[in-house]
Amino acid sequence: MKSLHVSEIRAEVLLSLFFVVLCILFLFPIYALVLASFRAGRDLIRFGITWKTLAPRNLSLTYLASLFTTQGGAYVTWVRNSLLLVVAQTSLSLLFCSMVGYGLGVYEFRGKKIVLSLMLLVMMLPLQILILPLFNLLILFKSMNTFRGIMFPFIVSPFAIFFFRQFVIGIPMDFVDAGRIDGLSEGGIYLRIMAPLMAPAFGAMAILGALQSWNNFLWPLIVMRTKEMFTLPVGLATLLTPYGNNYDMLISGSVMATIPIIIIFFFFQRYFIAGLTTGGIKG
Repeated sequence: MKSLHVSEIRAEVLLSLFFVVLCILFLFPIYALVLASFRAGRDLIRFGITWKTLAPRNLSLTYLASLFTTQGGAYVTWVRNSLLLVVAQTSLSLLFCSMVGYGLGVYEFRGKKIVLSLMLLVMMLPLQILILPLFNLLILFKSMNTFRGIMFPFIVSPFAIFFFRQFVIGIPMDFVDAGRIDGLSEGGIYLRIMAPLMAPAFGAMAILGALQSWNNFLWPLIVMRTKEMFTLPVGLATLLTPYGNNYDMLISGSVMATIPIIIIFFFFQRYFIAGLTTGGIKG
């Protein structure tokens, strides 16, 4: 028994060491990028990741400060546009997708299986197939170079609807029946009973939705026409041109761009794992 106990401890120690090494390997490129943001951007491009570039020396805040002064403060405008889109698109997506997922999970109606099948079919379609019809639709509704042109085609996500439906299926319907006995309306049952119980699902989808909106590049690139309307990924991409590359602003801006997503993740992290695991219990 003692030998078995020692072997279990040894296995746990080795497993812990393995994950520590794995964590260091994943954090290594991030460490290199953070250090590069405090130096001239051309150094990382010229020398790559070497011991010279990884040493924490010759650091300066000049390159981070230049983000707020270079090109008339364009970086601040790009960050503001991205933040507005993240807040608006994520909030509307959580509202509509949770309502649709709740309806598909709780109610039985004719054609429900057809709706679910169509929803799964849309999930299989790549964005590239939808670009041309969505582009023509935006021209028809005069929504080019506007925030609504970026948000509206993707506010309702089939994946988010399916996720909320799976989560609702895992909640006992006794809560719904109790609400009806107490005289609550169907909307009241959703808002006052089911929505609080769906908090882990909201947290998980908030992280994924915000991450997708923040990193969205292709569709804003197609929709936006003026520099003042660019989102952060599109704005950073404009720093690389055939006439010159602004690596200082590109690297520093990329590092700063990770901060909002890290904040969102830490804010919703306690719901994230619970939402992903509970959402797959039944279905």
